[in-house]
Order: sequence, then structure tokens, then C-alpha cells
Amino acid sequence: MSMPVLALRGLTIFPNMLLHFDVGRDASIRALDRAMSEGAPLFLVAQKDLSVSEPGFADLYPIGTISQVRQILRLPGDNVRVMVEGSTRGRLLDLVRTEPYLQGEVEELEEPVQARNTPRTEALIRSTYELFEHYVELSPRMNGDVLIQVMASDDPGYIADYIAQNIPMRVGDKQAILEELRPVRRLEKLSQALSRETAILELEHDIQGKVREHLASSQRDYYLREQLKVLQSELGEGEGDSEIQEYRDKIAAAKLPEEVAEKLRKEVDRLAKQPYNSAESAVSRNYLDLCLELPWGKKTRERIQVEAARKILDAEHYGLRKVKERILEFLAVKQLAPQLKGQVLCLVGPPGVGKTSIAMSVARATGRKLARISLGGVHDEAEIRGHRKTYVGAMPGRIIEGIRRAGSCNPLLLLDEIDKLASNIHGDPASALLEVLDGEQNATFRDNFLEVPFDLSDVLFITTANTLETIPRPLLDRMEVIELSSYTDEEKLHIAKEHLLPKELKRHGLKKSQLRITDDAIREIIRGYTRESGVRVLERQLAAVCRKAAMSIVSGEGKRSNVTAGTVETVLGPRRYHPDRRDVEPQVGVVNGLAWTQVGGEMLQAEVNVVPGSGKIELTGNLGDVMKESARAALSYIRSRASRLGVEPNFYKTRDIHVHFPEGAVPKDGPSAGVTVATAMVSALTGIPVRQDVAMTGEITLRGRVLPIGGLREKTMAALRNGMRTVILPADNMGDLEEIDPDVRSALRFIPVEQVDEVLANALLTPTAQSVPPELGQVPEQSTQPRGTVDLKQ
Repeated sequence: MSMPVLALRGLTIFPNMLLHFDVGRDASIRALDRAMSEGAPLFLVAQKDLSVSEPGFADLYPIGTISQVRQILRLPGDNVRVMVEGSTRGRLLDLVRTEPYLQGEVEELEEPVQARNTPRTEALIRSTYELFEHYVELSPRMNGDVLIQVMASDDPGYIADYIAQNIPMRVGDKQAILEELRPVRRLEKLSQALSRETAILELEHDIQGKVREHLASSQRDYYLREQLKVLQSELGEGEGDSEIQEYRDKIAAAKLPEEVAEKLRKEVDRLAKQPYNSAESAVSRNYLDLCLELPWGKKTRERIQVEAARKILDAEHYGLRKVKERILEFLAVKQLAPQLKGQVLCLVGPPGVGKTSIAMSVARATGRKLARISLGGVHDEAEIRGHRKTYVGAMPGRIIEGIRRAGSCNPLLLLDEIDKLASNIHGDPASALLEVLDGEQNATFRDNFLEVPFDLSDVLFITTANTLETIPRPLLDRMEVIELSSYTDEEKLHIAKEHLLPKELKRHGLKKSQLRITDDAIREIIRGYTRESGVRVLERQLAAVCRKAAMSIVSGEGKRSNVTAGTVETVLGPRRYHPDRRDVEPQVGVVNGLAWTQVGGEMLQAEVNVVPGSGKIELTGNLGDVMKESARAALSYIRSRASRLGVEPNFYKTRDIHVHFPEGAVPKDGPSAGVTVATAMVSALTGIPVRQDVAMTGEITLRGRVLPIGGLREKTMAALRNGMRTVILPADNMGDLEEIDPDVRSALRFIPVEQVDEVLANALLTPTAQSVPPELGQVPEQSTQPRGTVDLKQ
């Protein structure tokens, strides 16, 4: 049938329901007038998009309600208030006109009739009653009469329509209920929607209750505090606030310098004038609490006894004789002159040699409390000096925080990894440490957070670093450097037996009788499974052995594990590091050099090959700029003395020289390979072989002088480890031989040199015939006699 159509925005009307609403669109008012004047039914249908002002057929839902207009009331303006009553559901088939109002073809939909409710339907109705009753309790806008009207009916379709009409729901949910013609299924959909709406109301009540409770508590606290202030003012007890008085008592009881006490008293007075819950009062409380936690004037009794300290250092560390002597000298001076201040020790050495543990032993030996401060990666000056207390989350710097943790004014502060400091736009933390480590300034150190001076002159500072190259010179000038070199294999053996193995046995719950490791097994672990200056990797390998032993005992394979040199590979797997394959016979153009690395000394062979060409020099092996310059300096030296060395004078025009250092993936740099490259070049150009039981190190100049180098202790260890018998070193390094391990010193023969000619005389062999240089690719007959009797200057 054809009838006027009224598009509803945000509304849905159900059959057998009364609904009044306002109409403002001109087309909707004309449709109402048409239906009212003719007494015709009106089709009410919801539109899909509320923003569409002139909806078409596609903008309307297909199912709506055929209704009767009961009343129209003209309101001031252009609006009309209408009351309608839904009759039956209908389907919009088409819109026959859109002007001046919507007219459509509507099909009336018949609902299936259910003669009698089944038990399942009755259960669904009762469940819906309970849900709706709970909803009415939660909803403040719901009238109790609606609940009575619902409970008076047992028609599931009517119940669903009535509840859906009277509760606020989304238009899509109401439309889904309207489009469902089966009464029981319609009630099921309503029950689901009603459960969701009830859960939402419960959450709203819970949130509102918490908000009201919080507001009531805050208001109650505020009113009570204001009343308390008034009462105290009336009784003349305005200064009697317990918190303020507690701060005053703490300031009076603490032994504070007058400047500090005055500053804190002013801060307490400022706190007393501020509201309790204000942000400023929180900042003041945090400041006062932290200042009063600092150990103002509290000192631990320092125990300075050199013999007691010697026993502690010897018991906890093996070797390190020079380091222990220097620390004991430092303590001896403190014992004779306790007032001496400003000494800062800097322990420098490769990783794992015991720098941090030495500092901890010093703290135990002196009876000072220890606070460790890690400086690795610190790039903000505020990490040292702190932030201004007005910033959100402000805290003092790491120095003051370390003092607070130690609980003493004279602790030992261990500044770990001082060479790892960085700088950025927030400042340079190394510059902030200048005042901390300067004995003339740190008595009045001012942290940005404290804003008052704190005396650091009684603090014993010990810093650790892996290298001195990255430490700024002004900062390094304030510290006394103590170098810790790498351990020899025998020292590692003693450390493993006396310290590491007992520690790992205890950690893994093993007894000494349950795991026995021979000395040869430990030596095999050191040489085949570790390559380091310290003992950290060795400790991990011993832990792996302990784990294997624990697994063997728990699984019942045996009550005891014995590890020997022959069984290490079955426990730890294949050997990781193999000794370098070294030619025993003399070689032409191959020289054994010595290099220093962060994990100890290494033997580095230099290989030189000469081929016909145009005088080019090729340098390979991942060499740095300094090492390349050393090779070119050696070439210039050889050219200047070609005739005396037995080299063709024009070799730099007719020969190409290729200098190579094996293990090209490893970067190499430094000037100490100068004599090695020069010797290899002379050997390759003259065809004279080089002794392979000789290793050398030294920097070279254009005139052939041999300059001193560093890292001699590690380099000599590498020479002994690789089977060398003789080490050629600069004469200026002879004084460093005192630092070398006695076992190494007794096993090697050292030859000091001042000129490259002396190096060649001791490294090259005397050929049987040296009338003319050999042709390229030919190796002359060799003699194993040293060349020391041949004068290369002739």
C-alpha cells in the first residue's frame, strides 16, 4: 500500500508503542500533515546516516513501523511536536515520490503466532525480567512503572518491543530487534543487548563512585586541616605542626655546618607557609629528606695498618707485586701523615686483571665504606653535579648519591670505567669531575641539587680505566696512574687454583673431593680455550667444567670427576685457539714481530715479497695510517743505504714490493713494527734468510735509529709463548726489563739495539755466497750461523 514516509534520525518506534518527538524538516512536516488530514497511516523508518538532510531510498533502513498520528502540536518557530502510535512492522519497497514529502510503497509484515510459551521461552522471559530489574536499579532515569508494565505481560515479542522502546540503546541494536519477526529470537537479541547495557551501567557506577570517594576524601582532608590550623592559631600553637617540628628537630640534632643548617631552616620555614598538597611543598620535602639523609660529619674509623693491608691484598690477589707495593706505600704515607689529602689513584689495565677487586680490597683493608659508581656511558654533566631541585624528578649527582649510600663522609668511592665517559649537548661529565678529584677544590664541592657545599676532601677516590688515551689530560693530571699488566700463564694457573676454582666449586655446590682438575688441565684450558689479559673467560670455562661435573654426579654417572689435560676436550669441546704455525727453518722476507693488544701480547709476522715491476709498494693486512708510514719510512731508509746493505741501487724503479701482515681481518696500527718491516724488506731484496727463533719490536726513523716502544711486558710474554729464544728490543727499553716476569726474563735472551744495522746483524743469516744479489724467485744456500760477525756498514 502507498503511504507517507517519515525518516527518523536517531529514533526507532516499535509496534503497539506510543512515542512523541519533534519534527523540524519541511518534508517531514508535510508528511505528517498529509497523514493527519487524510487519516492515513504513516510509515516511520530510521535513516542510516544521521547527517543526510534529504534521504533517499538507499539512505533508509528497509524495515520500519506503520503508525498512526495521534496528536500534532505546533511549537514556536518551525518545529512540530507529534505523538504517534506504532501498529505493525512494515517493509519499504520503494519511494514513489520525494517531493514535497516522501511517499512510499510499504508492505505490511505479519509476525508468526506462537500459541503457547515453551519452558525455554519461559526461562528466557524470566531471565529478561531479572536483567531489566537490575537495569532499572542502576539507571537513575528509568521509571518503576515501566518494570511493572513489562512484568504484566508474558508475550516475548511484546516484552522485547517494550523494553527496546524504553531504554537508551544504539540505533543499530534497536533496528536489529525491530527487523526480527520471530518473537523468541527477538527476545534473545534484546537479552544480549540488555546484558551489555547493564555491564556498562555497572562500570559507570563504579567509576563515579571512585571519583566521588576521592573528591570526598580530598575535601574532608582539606577542611580538617584548615580547622586544625584555625584551632592551633587560636591556642597559640601555630608552630606545632608535627611534620614541621620533626624537620626542625632533625636539623638541630644533626651536626651540620652553619651555612647548611641556615639553608635548611629557611627551607622548613618556606614549607610551613605552603599548602600541604601543593607541588612546591613536595619539592621542599624531597629536598629536606635527602639533605638530612646525607652523613654530615659522620666518619668511619679508618684502619691504616700496612701489614694488615698486605695480608688482605695477598690473600685476595695473586701476583700484581708492583701494584700491591704502590698501594701499601700509599697507606704507609696515610699512616704517617693522616692529614694528607687529595691523592687519587687510577688503576689502568686490560679487562679482567682485577682493577675493581683491588679497589674493594683497599676498602676492606682501610675499614672505609665502599660505594661503586659506574661511569661507563655517562654523557650528561648533571649525572655528576645533579639537577636543580625545581625540575620534575630532580636528584643529586652520582657523587653525592654515592656518599649517601655509603653513609659516611670518608668512604672509598670507586669511579669505575672513567675512560668510558662521553660528552654531548648536555655538557661534559669529565669536566665536572675536575672539581671532584681536585684536592684543592673538593672541600667545597657544590651539587646543583643541594645548593650548599659538601666536603669531599676526606673521600678516598680510586678510578679504573682500560686505557689512558680517552681520558682528558686535565683529568688525568689529577690522578696517580698505577698500571696493571696482563697475567702470565703461570700466574693464571695460580689464580685459578687458589681463587677461581674454590669460588666456582662453592657456587655450584661441589666439594673438593667431587671435582679434581690437574695443573696440566688448567694450563690446557688457559692456552686452548682463553685468549685474554685477565681471567674472566678462564673463570667462565672453569664454571663450565663445574657444571659438567655437577651433571655427571646428579645423573649417577659417578661420584667424582677427574679432569686431566687429555680429557679437557671431551668436557669443553674442541680447542678454540691453536698455537701459530711457525716455520722453524729460516725464511726469506718473513720476520717475527711483537704487538700489543688489549688481551695481551701477540706475535705478528711480517711478510715481504719482491717481484719485477715499476717501483710500486703494496701494503695489505688492514693496516692503520701509522703502520703504513712506518713501512714507507723503512723503504726510505733502505734506499738511502742500498749500497751498504747489498741491495740494487735502482730497486725502487725495477721492483715492486708487497708488504703483508697475516690475519687481514684484524685491524693493526702503531709504530712499533718499523724494525720488523725494515728487516723483512732487506731480507726479500737481498735474498738473505731471517732467523725464525728471533722476535723484534721497535720504532724506526729515516736515519735508522730505533726508538723505544710500550707494552714490553706483554710482548715478551707473547715471544715466550710462541717459542722464541731471542728478543731484539730498543736500547731505551732496557730499564723496562725490571717489570718483566722473572720466568720470562730467564727464558729469553734480550738484545738491545740503537740502529737498524744492529737489528740486521742479529736477525739475518750469513749466506754462503754473497757476491751479487740473487735473482728473483731464487733462494740462496743458507747457513744457520748468526750474522753478528758481518759488518753491514762496509
